[in-house]
Amino acid sequence: MELSGTVASGLGRAQIFMAQTHYQDQFREILGATAWPGTLNIELSGSDLESYRQLRYLAGLEEVGGEGGARPLRVNGFEREGRSFGGATAFLARVSSNGERWKNCAILIPDLTRHTETAEIIASSFLRELLPANDGDEIHLVIE
Repeated sequence: MELSGTVASGLGRAQIFMAQTHYQDQFREILGATAWPGTLNIELSGSDLESYRQLRYLAGLEEVGGEGGARPLRVNGFEREGRSFGGATAFLARVSSNGERWKNCAILIPDLTRHTETAEIIASSFLRELLPANDGDEIHLVIE
C-alpha cells in the first residue's frame, strides 16, 4: 500500500506521550531504535484517505474495511500514577519527500485520536530535518 499526503503541524502534544519509557521500549522493538519524541503529521485526502481508513480498520477503529495486507503491530497502553496512557497500532513503512531517498518509519494510529484524516509518522530521527519536510510539502509512504 502506498500513501501520499501533505505535511501539517500538529498540536505539539505527541511528545508528552512519545517520551514515555513504556512506549519507547515498545517502539524500540518496532523500529529497532527508540523513536524521536514527536510525530510527523501527514494530511490525507481522496484515495489516499481511503487507503488510510483501511489501516484504521485493521487497527480496529473503522467499522468498514476491505482486504488488507499490512501487518498491525500492537503498542500497549499503561497506567502510571493514576493517569491512563492509551494503546495504539503501528504499521511499518518507509517515508520519502522526493520518492528517491526512503527512510524507515512507522505509521502510528492511537486508539483514542481525533486525527481521522491525518497519519502520524514515527521514526528514530527527526523527520522534518532528515527528509527534509516543511508544512505543505508532499510526502510519500510505502507500508511494508
